Amino acid sequence: MKLAIVNGPNLNLLGVREPHIYGTESFEEYFETLKKEFPEIDLEYFQSNVEGELINYLQQVGFSYDGIILNAGGYTHTSVAIADCIASIKTAVVEVHISNPASREEFRKTSLLTSKCKGIISGFGLKSYWLAVKSFL
Repeated sequence: MKLAIVNGPNLNLLGVREPHIYGTESFEEYFETLKKEFPEIDLEYFQSNVEGELINYLQQVGFSYDGIILNAGGYTHTSVAIADCIASIKTAVVEVHISNPASREEFRKTSLLTSKCKGIISGFGLKSYWLAVKSFL
């Protein structure tokens, strides 16, 4: 099984960015934990702060991988283009959020992506990614 984890803008700053919300572990550190926990899965990781690069990557893996775990960051609430991309690819996408957007600012309560995704997991910190991987097993 081959899964791609895709993180959007500012998630490259995990571990230093608002640790009271996002914790103190970098995603690269957590990704190593995921690979150890799921050695039977070929996990790949991609991060970009650029919307077009995220779309290009989703299109690249969206017809051949078994699943995509996507934390689009702020693009969750603004990107019609990413939503259209998810709708256009064959591979199922699970939307993930480290925090619970429904308990935060009003603008974070709307996701343009959710209706195009297989499901959504939010509010469990980095464990949200672990739960998303499990959802594909």
